[in-house]
Amino acid sequence: MSKPFVHLHLHTKYSMLDGACHLEPLMARAAELGMPAVAMTDHGVMYGAMAFGHAAEEAGVKPIIGCECYINARAPLASRDPHVPYHHLVLLATDDAGYLNLAKLNTIAHIEGFYYKPRIDKQTLAAHAGGLIALSACLQGEVSSHLVDNNLDAARQSAGEYAAIFGRDRFYLEMQDHGIPDQQRVNAGMRQLARELGLGTVVTNDVHYLHREHAQAHEIMLAIQTGTVMSDPRRMRYEGDNFYFKTREELERLFPDDQDALDRTAEIAARCNYRFRKGASHYPKFDPTGQTSPREQLLAIAHEGLRRRYGIRDVAHPADEAERTLMRRFDFEVGIIEKTGFLDYFLVVSDFVRYARSQGIPVGPGRGSGGGSVVAYAMEITEIEPLKHHLIFERFLNPDRVSPPDFDIDFCQTRRGEVIDYVKRKYGTERVAQIATFGQLGAKTVIRDIARVLEIPLARAMAFTKLIPDDPKITLQKATDQNPEFAAACRQDPDLARIMPHARVLEGLYRNVGMHAAGVVIGDTKLSDIVPLTKDKEGSPMTQYAKEDVENCGLLKMDFLGLKTLTVLHEAVELVRQTRGVAVDLSHLPENDPPTYALLNRGDTKGVFQLESPGMVKLIGEIGISNLDDLIAVIALFRPGPMEMLPSYS
Repeated sequence: MSKPFVHLHLHTKYSMLDGACHLEPLMARAAELGMPAVAMTDHGVMYGAMAFGHAAEEAGVKPIIGCECYINARAPLASRDPHVPYHHLVLLATDDAGYLNLAKLNTIAHIEGFYYKPRIDKQTLAAHAGGLIALSACLQGEVSSHLVDNNLDAARQSAGEYAAIFGRDRFYLEMQDHGIPDQQRVNAGMRQLARELGLGTVVTNDVHYLHREHAQAHEIMLAIQTGTVMSDPRRMRYEGDNFYFKTREELERLFPDDQDALDRTAEIAARCNYRFRKGASHYPKFDPTGQTSPREQLLAIAHEGLRRRYGIRDVAHPADEAERTLMRRFDFEVGIIEKTGFLDYFLVVSDFVRYARSQGIPVGPGRGSGGGSVVAYAMEITEIEPLKHHLIFERFLNPDRVSPPDFDIDFCQTRRGEVIDYVKRKYGTERVAQIATFGQLGAKTVIRDIARVLEIPLARAMAFTKLIPDDPKITLQKATDQNPEFAAACRQDPDLARIMPHARVLEGLYRNVGMHAAGVVIGDTKLSDIVPLTKDKEGSPMTQYAKEDVENCGLLKMDFLGLKTLTVLHEAVELVRQTRGVAVDLSHLPENDPPTYALLNRGDTKGVFQLESPGMVKLIGEIGISNLDDLIAVIALFRPGPMEMLPSYS
């Protein structure tokens, strides 16, 4: 049985359009080869750290959370000098402190040090070196670059500086062999420096794809990234086809005299013991001073709302059975909200919704399960009266299945940012961020992108994609199974036959990072102490983690939805006021207005939220609606699953 080996330098799909390693197949391969652990070291980001950790643990493989950082070796963090080079450095977290330092370094690089790449300087690195192991990286590493230039003295100085930052037991000199001539000279220099400075060497392979046969698909992906074509001799490419997930046996053939450097990979892995654990929540506190309890604050606001909205004079002494029913429901909800720990959540949401209304920013009446809460109605979070419409609170917050509540709050599209700015002012900009989301190479887009790179005419690519069902979740395999015509084209059409082998490798990889359409997190402390941050296109803080991972870190996502419908309604109300002198109150429109239902039944629903699609227009025309209950039923049934019940309803 061969000795263990662990890949410590590896790029997943979160190295956008550079890493071609899908997480599940990667972990399956590591487990198949008997590798006890595997590291993730994506370029300058930690986007996939949590997803990587969970995928590894599910496969019985130990995850090592890391990053290949960009270092301003000879310039301060704030330098914007284009003549100052940056270098690579691999960092691996050994424990909780190491993970937090890695996240902080990543945040600093993106928020303060971004110049073409997210960069840090050595002073910043030294301040956050605890709990981290560093590897000298690839040919773009600082030590390697000096060795490529035959400058052993400069390489010695750089290696010594990193050893001083991390300690000789936490800085290692990487040796790689991808068939690149410079690497042999660099490896010889690494061995010499290790002897002179008392440092350890370690063999890595700079993995960018899983199997050797994926090399051409990876080249195509690089061409997608750079907007070039495969026939362009100047396009960016990697030398050779050796950047794959090699076995120990393959690496032993390349490094027959470096058994200790191969063994050291497992020794380093044994020291990296950070694990993601679901810890304490970091939900925001409405009153961080704690001078008044959250329960007292919520009751004060909600009781006033009960008096205003329901006409209750004394909440402690309901006047009749209707008021007693209302207060039983109210007290029941408050008990669950308190038991599940979401009193502050209701206070925070109520506060920013009331702020928006006070500033004349249009706010939606309430969408989603939050409309079933009497407390939310009393606190002016929603405008839906739950008892009248027989709405169920437990759909929103269930005491037997505690999951974070989720108010879908709609704001005027053009003024949504004002509400987020208010939240930043109130809780501090360092505690508020929007949430990242990742764009994939989907079934259709991957075919179009590969066709462009292979210089297959766009018309041909479009003809292929028309054979794929219009389903956002469709995969190439599902399309092949569902459409015999597409399956036949894959076998018989020479252009599609060129595309498909690469498309199957690249499908599902991430091509860009964007901002979640609505999600905002507010923490009880600096977010950079909890998750790594980056910037959105406007330069505002954004989590590097996607929604599910943010929530697993104990943060609560709040939805600030920018809805164009609200903007249009606001403008229409203003036009009516200006041209007719009539003040329309959208919160007090009659629910059963016959002309309105006649208009809907005619199909005049252009611009009507959720009712303007051709399928919905057809359904309303067939069923006919005459009241609000009919409208509720139609919207509820017009989705996959419940649509089968439409004939029985009509």
